[in-house]
Amino acid sequence: MTPKGSEDGLTLDQVLQDANRRMAQAVEHLKRELNSVRTGRATPSLVESVLVDYYGAPTPMNQLSTITAPEAQLLVIQPWDRQAIKDIEKAIQKSSLGLNPSNDGVIVRVPIPPLSQERRQDLVKSLGRTVEESRVAVRNVRRDAVDKVRGMERGKQASQDESKRSQDQLQKMTDNHIASIEQVWNAKTADLMRV
Repeated sequence: MTPKGSEDGLTLDQVLQDANRRMAQAVEHLKRELNSVRTGRATPSLVESVLVDYYGAPTPMNQLSTITAPEAQLLVIQPWDRQAIKDIEKAIQKSSLGLNPSNDGVIVRVPIPPLSQERRQDLVKSLGRTVEESRVAVRNVRRDAVDKVRGMERGKQASQDESKRSQDQLQKMTDNHIASIEQVWNAKTADLMRV
């Protein structure tokens, strides 16, 4: 017995797998976004996506150098090409991070100043919008998948029971991914508000 599929050749299992993959991508995207936010502690992810004008091409910092955090309040960037050191320094100064790097001709040192309480609260507020966008993205994936499942039911490629079961699974998936988003958000909020 071959599984029934929709007009576009998808089975119910494939619709569910695709929805789960897309929801997981939304959670991973949020994690990357939150990792790039300054918390007052040095972390390489803070600057690794900063674009450096390297011989006329915007290049992410992590493709030009080794980035380490030897201390809680210091980042050390060691470019593989010493000619790029000034460009790296300029890119960090132009970024919205508010950091002041210095170089000694070999490495770039970036001191990470502590955040004020007011700045921490502003960050939490602005990141709340990013978190909400991730929740909406997960719900949109669920909506699209439910539409496909209902279309398969209308097209007689799935029974009413199969459709109902699939929709219940989609809701559980959505709830699990929203819970993951909340967990990531709560951890980042606690990290930001820690003095």
